[in-house]
Formats: sequence, structure tokens, C-alpha cells
Amino acid sequence: MIAPAAHPALAYARARRAVIVDELKRFVAIPSVAGDPAHAADVRRCAEWLAEHLRCIGLDARVERTSGAPLVVGRWSGAPGRPTVLVYGHYDVQPADHPAEWTSPPFQPAVRGDELFGRGACDDKGQLWAHVKAIEALLRTTGRLPVNVLCVFEGEEEAGSAGLLDALRRSPERFAADVALVSDTPMRAPGRPGITYALRGALSLEVEVRGPRRDLHSGVYGGAIHNPLQALCEIVARLHGADGRIAIPGLYDGVHPPAPGERAYLARSGPADAELLANAGDAPAGWGEHEWSAYERCTLRPSLSVNGISGGHAGEGGMAVIPARAVAKLSLRLVPGQDPARVERLVRRHIPRLAPRTVMVEVRTRFGAHPARMDPRHPALRTAALALRDAFGVAPVFLRSGGTIPVVNALMDALGAPVVLMGLARPGDGMHAPDERMHLPTLFRGIDASIRFLCRMGETAPALRGAIR
Repeated sequence: MIAPAAHPALAYARARRAVIVDELKRFVAIPSVAGDPAHAADVRRCAEWLAEHLRCIGLDARVERTSGAPLVVGRWSGAPGRPTVLVYGHYDVQPADHPAEWTSPPFQPAVRGDELFGRGACDDKGQLWAHVKAIEALLRTTGRLPVNVLCVFEGEEEAGSAGLLDALRRSPERFAADVALVSDTPMRAPGRPGITYALRGALSLEVEVRGPRRDLHSGVYGGAIHNPLQALCEIVARLHGADGRIAIPGLYDGVHPPAPGERAYLARSGPADAELLANAGDAPAGWGEHEWSAYERCTLRPSLSVNGISGGHAGEGGMAVIPARAVAKLSLRLVPGQDPARVERLVRRHIPRLAPRTVMVEVRTRFGAHPARMDPRHPALRTAALALRDAFGVAPVFLRSGGTIPVVNALMDALGAPVVLMGLARPGDGMHAPDERMHLPTLFRGIDASIRFLCRMGETAPALRGAIR
């Protein structure tokens, strides 16, 4: 076995950086928007493109049908007796709304300086790409991998991962692995890698308020008919108290307190309030529960966000209308001790109580996901920490994340396998925002770290596999 620091795969990847970026640009150019029927063909095209690329680098790869979006599965099983590493990622992306706010078109990826701009460049095509290119480098230079590898790349993570979660429930043995490797999370700071050990869960909802059967003239009926858009805004405004707490009775019941010493650790290792606000685009001030820091509010505490409100006329100019309906999209983030199904019941019970009798209200659930927590002391996470340290030249920070990856909890439950969340996104890389970008030096170091991780997993296979099992 070749020592990770001297592995020829490292030199191979460094020599091919221009090619790696060109390939990633072709990947990002496919508008594989999650959950949008208008982009269903693009999602399928992206799956086929990715599967073909995996075959080209030496994996046995195919596109599998699911109850949702296509699943790309690639295997290499030439290391009997060694651990199997499941590499997870998603090739679907968020919508690219507000095109005027993009410096360049979101699906025409462009390199400016040392950054690649485009929707999905960071979340998650660029981060996924680091592991694909690490596998390629190892196969091209030695003809084999130090471990068995199972790549599982889905096309609806941004819409709740329904197809993959269903496949995991039905046939968990098809995804059997000793450890899962995921890069879909943030770093601590530019140049400072991070390993995420906790994720919040999620509950995505739509609230629709309906009034008259059709839109009405606001001059003729204004003052006599309750505007559904106004009623919706009144409902949404009452979902939080003045103290920033979510004002849904019972929602905080069962929330686990932080582990002993965890708040002190987060204060030492996480971002201060000023840094977090700066990373948020220089927000003018913080908001929320004052007894918790901004980082704690984003990670240790539940949250409820209004992702969008639609209704009436939003185009250029004015329109004297009372809309017949209005819709709000809500996203709750959940912490250990909160079950998405229970929280959904609480929300469904509470929102109708806020609605006036002048309108009708319907609550629809899009998806739910459980929170997840890993043990930072697990040998697989420690192996990842060594690989990141060697690739970046500085030890990684163990982080909590406020984000959600629906499949992480499912992998832990279905497979009994630890999940290594090796973040390669800088805090300011614009995930889910205009001008999303992948920092190319971070991508290259991520490839380096992935090569080192796979090699270390192979080197320490007997001891590590015993600890995992």
C-alpha cells in the first residue's frame, strides 16, 4: 500500500486541474432543478451524463429508477476484505430565481479569478466532483482503489430525497457500506476545513389562504372583502413571538439540551455573531432568541422561516386587485428531540386557529426530515480529520450545521454506518443564492483530502472496520 502523502494519485489530480474544471463546467451547465416539472428532462439528462462519466473513469455505473428522481449508482468492488465507502452526493440544484441578480447566467458557468460561478457549482455538484475526481485519480494511477466504493448520487435532495429514502427503506442491503462520505456542508472559514457532526432536521410546508372564487376589483370590493394575501400575512406574522421564539404551542417540548460543555465548545470554535452576520451578506442586525448566540440559534435551536409568499400582482406597474388566493412557503428546521411528524401535527392544529372566519386555510406538507448527530470521536471521523489536515495544512473544526441533508439520518438508521460530513463550501459561497460559486483551490484540496481519506481507510482497514461495526 502506498502512503497517502506519496500517492501518485495526488500528482495526477494536480496535473489535470484544468480538465477537472472544464468537466465541472459541463456538469453545472445542466439545469437539473429539483422538483420542477419543467426541468424533469434536464434532471434525467444530468443523471445519464453523470453515470456515463462514472463509467468512463472505471466504475460499474447505471441510472436507476426510483419513486422520484433518477438515482445514479456506481460501484467498484475490487478490494475484498476491505471496508466499503458509500460516497453520497446530489446532482439536483435549487431554482435560479432572480436572474437579474446574477453576474453571469446561472447555467452558463463562468470562471472569474479562482471561483467557478453557476447554480449548483457548490451545492452540490462541485463538492460531489471532488470525490469523483479522487476516485478517478486512484484508478488511473494504480488501477485499483484502496477500499470498495459505492457512489450514490440522487436527483431530488433539494426536494426532500423521496426516491432515495424509499429505496433505502425497501432494500437497505443494496446500499450496505461501512462508512458514508458526504460533502454537502460548510467549512469553518476560507482555508479552514470543517467536519459537521450534527445537522438540523426539516419540515417544509405550504399554507394557502382562499377567499372569493375569483380575483376582485379592489376599488369595487376593497374594505368589504378580506384580502386573502393580507390574511395570510397576518397569520404568518403571528408565528413568532416578540422574543423570536416560534409561537406554536408544544413545538419546543422534548427539545434536547446541548451536551455538557457543548455551548462552550461552540463559542470557542464557531463564528461569533459579527462574523455570522458578515457571512450573511452584512445583515444590519441579528434577530432571534436573545439568550442564545447567533450560531447557537442556527444550530442548537429550532427555526421557522418564510421562504416565499405569492398572491395578487407582482409584475411591473400596478393592478387594482384583491387576489382570490395567496400561498406562503414555510421551512422549519428541527433539532434532536423533535420528530417531523409530530411537529407537522402541531402546525396543522395551530394555523387554522390563527385564521379569521373570513377566509379558508389549507396546510400542505412537502417533506420532512429528521435531525442527525454523529460522534466526533468515531474512528471514521478522526480518519477524515487527518486527511483534511494533511490536505489543507490545518486541522479541521468539528461543526454543527443548521442545514438539513435528509438522507444522512436514513443512512445511519438503515445501514448502521457512520456518516462523515466533509464540508468543502466556504461560508460565503452563496449556496441557494444568486452568484453561487465553487472556490477552485478548495475543490482541489478537497480532491486531495478525498484521496487521502480513501487511502487511510484502506491502510487501517482491520482496526477501523472493527470499530465501525
